[in-house]
Amino acid sequence: MIELMGTMEYGPAPESADQAHAWLDSHGRAFGHFIKGGWKISQRAKSFKTRNPATGQVLATISQGDRGDVDAAVKAARKAQKGWAGLGGHGRARHLYALARQVQKHARLLAVLETLDNGKPIRESRDIDVPLVARHFYHHAGWAQLMESEFPDHVPLGVIGQIVPWNFPMLMLGWKIAPALAAGNTVVLKPAEYTSLTALLFAELCDEAGLPPGVINIVTGDGRTGEMIVNHKDINKIAFTGSTDVGRLIRQQTAGSGKKLTLELGGKSPFIVFPDADLDSAVEGVVDAIWFNQGQVCCAGSRLLVQEGIQKIFITKLKARMEKLRIGDPMDKCIDMGAIIDPAHHKQIDKLVKTGVREGATLWQPDCALPKKGCFYRPSLLENVTPSSTVAQQ
Repeated sequence: MIELMGTMEYGPAPESADQAHAWLDSHGRAFGHFIKGGWKISQRAKSFKTRNPATGQVLATISQGDRGDVDAAVKAARKAQKGWAGLGGHGRARHLYALARQVQKHARLLAVLETLDNGKPIRESRDIDVPLVARHFYHHAGWAQLMESEFPDHVPLGVIGQIVPWNFPMLMLGWKIAPALAAGNTVVLKPAEYTSLTALLFAELCDEAGLPPGVINIVTGDGRTGEMIVNHKDINKIAFTGSTDVGRLIRQQTAGSGKKLTLELGGKSPFIVFPDADLDSAVEGVVDAIWFNQGQVCCAGSRLLVQEGIQKIFITKLKARMEKLRIGDPMDKCIDMGAIIDPAHHKQIDKLVKTGVREGATLWQPDCALPKKGCFYRPSLLENVTPSSTVAQQ
């Protein structure tokens, strides 16, 4: 402690994972699908492991959803939809308020489980993601109460198939599920195969909150399971968040089917700094834009455009700030950057950075130690990037 007071460096402040591991153990660290208000494990089911990207530790075994599982989930959602819509806006709002309170009640467990499964810093899951999930359910509970006055003559679509990515597993779930339920629809949701655990915990909370069976159904699996949901004939709408390439395929597969479709895809967002900007504040903005959640954000500010007259001083300030970023165990409350989601994604990032250098860019990274285990990558700045460069476009 005396040494820390002398250097003013951050000491370790680990968050306990005991509660999350106890919950995993209570399920035998093996999960089926949540269909019609209960756990379903098919005898024919295949499975896969989900790991902590910061350590490589296996957290649980997840079921690979097949056509029979998707059919069962859609059938349950279809059966429940009429009764759910029949509750009216105020009846549905009561359930949404109950779900919001469940999220708040179990916020610490959800945050820790999210960090273990995803690798994002516990500060982000604890202070941003999980509180926003609760707020979304509260918000849409309010809209459910206003349905008759604000959306007269509107009717639910029916059964909604939802596919969410791994970068904000719990928050994406809230964004997708809350408005669908408020409007009187029922849901079949597939979480990302890398990060299914908080969706499965949320399913359990739905049961505890007394949500009618079949209103929410969670089917786990990889892209093959998602494709079965997309192409299912008894689903009225697909809501997808993920890569642009997969979004294009879904648009092609749903064309002419009569399904409604919403897509939230990736981008190459610019961060623009003009000479009259508060440069110190702009530097903080860059840090949040590109290294928040390890840069794994659909709208990450991955292109930095700086006016010529301030380029030198701005880049100097940015590099000084990058040297202060703390990278390491995401369960440590002092960490700024946690782990990349998976070794395959880590490899892809490294490949793109090296491609940028090969195409003429200059790479700068802070000289910081990385944990010996896990998927960690230094914050990286590529200068002198041409508009035609791969890293300027992908």
